[in-house]
Amino acid sequence: MLSKSQINLLKSLQHKKFRHEHGSFLVEGHKSIAEFINSAYPIVDVYHTPAFDPKMLKLSQKINLCEISVTEMEKISSLKTPQEVVAQLKIPEWPSLNYAELHGKFSLVLDSIQDPGNMGTIIRIADWFGINHIICSDDTVDAYNPKVVQACMGSLARVKVSYTSLINFLSGIKMPAFGAMLNGDNIYNTNFGREGLIVMGNEGNGLSHEVQKLISKAVTIPRVGKAESLNVAIATALFCSEITRPA
Repeated sequence: MLSKSQINLLKSLQHKKFRHEHGSFLVEGHKSIAEFINSAYPIVDVYHTPAFDPKMLKLSQKINLCEISVTEMEKISSLKTPQEVVAQLKIPEWPSLNYAELHGKFSLVLDSIQDPGNMGTIIRIADWFGINHIICSDDTVDAYNPKVVQACMGSLARVKVSYTSLINFLSGIKMPAFGAMLNGDNIYNTNFGREGLIVMGNEGNGLSHEVQKLISKAVTIPRVGKAESLNVAIATALFCSEITRPA
């Protein structure tokens, strides 16, 4: 049984302010939780209803298990239809962004992505294509937002997400930055080389003017039909597919 203060704390983690204040966030559903086992994200507590067998998670004995009622689960869950198990995880204290670790490979850069569903999907796409680092502008949606965590389906356990000033970052790193823009070179004729940054812009406005000035090359996905724009997560998948395509 949860105390009122425990319920209030767990519910508060639905908000960015309290996630960062308490240094933790929630992951819902046993499949997603299982992805975080033995990751850089320490599991603090696991809460489950009587219907769920915690042995399914194969957890260490050191992790605290707490059986709660369905009603209590409904109170702490962010979902309309709550899962049978929820875990509270610590947010790792990532070291400062190390430019050297980005060389020799591709990383994603997100400029003011706002939709949690898009963010979660992009994290999952990065995981699928073996891209292990995403660098975000400070105003990009929080990676620990419940909707982001739900959408990425555990991929956050394998993809490091950093937040920084993109102006300072792009000005300071010496590697090509390919910006997704409407007026650019055809993606299918672009030589991406062996390393670089794939810079994706805001859902409605694209890349900010300040970021555009720091792009090495503008790249576009050619439009054949009449759609006004392409969803940023889908566009990211197409870019990732191109940069990982065998030569």
